[in-house]
Amino acid sequence: MKKRIRTLALIVAIVVFAVVIVMGSMRTVQAECELCVTYRGQTTCRRGSGTDEAEARQAAQKAACAVMASGMNGSIACGNTPPTNVQCPPAN
Repeated sequence: MKKRIRTLALIVAIVVFAVVIVMGSMRTVQAECELCVTYRGQTTCRRGSGTDEAEARQAAQKAACAVMASGMNGSIACGNTPPTNVQCPPAN
């Protein structure tokens, strides 16, 4: 009986986890931004999207810094660098 309850609990946990993953991935993208970052003499431009403009800017900056920075210190320094160009067109 205990084995059956454990199996049922595991199945329920897996289903709940799957639902959380699916619902999280179905968030509507409400903002998109393209920004350029200059870090250590290199400039890279990337796009990002999110539920709001701040999240979209953060995603774009993270994508741009992933190309230029290496290591944790470089990623943090690049992430704290103000972008040189930001374009966030209004949502339709």
